[in-house]
Amino acid sequence: MTTWYPLEAKYNIEKPRKILSLDGGGIRGVVSLEILKKLEDDLKIQHRGKDNFRLGDYFDLIGGTSTGAIIAAGLSIGMSVDELLEFYTNKGKAMFDKKFLLKRWKSLYNSGELLETLKDTFGRDTDLDISNGKFKSLLTVVTMNRSTDSPWPISNNPFAKYNNRKRPDCNLNIKLYQLVRASTAAPVYFPPETLEWDSKDPEKTFSFVDGGVTPYNNPAFLLYRMATQPAYNLNWSTGEENLLIVSIGTGSAISEGDYKNIIHSATQLPGNLMYSMNVDQDINCRTIGRCTFGAPIDREMHDLIPMDNKGNISKEGNKTKKHFLYVRYNADLSKNGLKKLGLENIKPEHVQKMDSVDFIKDLRIVGKEVAKNQVNLSHLKSFV
Repeated sequence: MTTWYPLEAKYNIEKPRKILSLDGGGIRGVVSLEILKKLEDDLKIQHRGKDNFRLGDYFDLIGGTSTGAIIAAGLSIGMSVDELLEFYTNKGKAMFDKKFLLKRWKSLYNSGELLETLKDTFGRDTDLDISNGKFKSLLTVVTMNRSTDSPWPISNNPFAKYNNRKRPDCNLNIKLYQLVRASTAAPVYFPPETLEWDSKDPEKTFSFVDGGVTPYNNPAFLLYRMATQPAYNLNWSTGEENLLIVSIGTGSAISEGDYKNIIHSATQLPGNLMYSMNVDQDINCRTIGRCTFGAPIDREMHDLIPMDNKGNISKEGNKTKKHFLYVRYNADLSKNGLKKLGLENIKPEHVQKMDSVDFIKDLRIVGKEVAKNQVNLSHLKSFV
């Protein structure tokens, strides 16, 4: 048996590879899931309507940050999008259960419900080792090592340096539910997750917080690097006919800029920074890759989709020398964005917050409309 173990047939051959990237964004992950549902349903038809078709079968690497890590982990172990939608709908409030003000001395929310829910969903004993037979795809989870103040993207790539089974601090020993919990430990809202890498070395015990506070709340460009750079030892081929990246957001809205006082400004700042970093990663992907779908960045760059003289998407293929094919699906949660979707009845403030658990139905409606207006398998070109 080779290094790929049960995934031998999928990975031990040279072929075009497909990456799925999932943004952070709290309960707004429901928007991502509705987009993913349309994608899964459409791809299922291409696979002759097989009921057991899963996105984990189609994509070779699935990565996510924060709520995107929950979804990525679920897809990578073979959960359907419907199963994850049910999980978010039924457990959303439990995962973001507000506590009485006087009891919030450690964190605004209680992590106990979330931790137990993650254990039940991903398995109490499931670690990152692909030899356990639980995974259908490679997985990357982005978290923030608060002990070292550095982003930690952790994968189950069997060739990665820190996934060597001979190391006492091998990443593969970490339980999947713990890793997902680490990526979702939003500062202030949840206490940090402490993980022990090597029981014999106290210096290898670290505290982790939400990956959304790293530059990789949108992890798409990071996943490209981890799939292609020699340091990670996957060495997947580049070129828009060899590599596909589908990046899915949880919705965004440009701040109104009405900063009335320092307290209001402070509450808006994390969301503003997250939005800016998401856009920057998106621009990186559209610059290095060839974008076939994505909302305009701004009025100067527009959408960076290569067009021919007739206004059609360029069909130059690898002549463009782009490193991958790129698709970005996301929702505009501003008042104007909702209006364009025909959803004037949905209030922006109800769907913009990352803890809008009372408006899951509205988030699902938004996600379905975005999916209907954006998702099209033609964007994936030769990868369908």
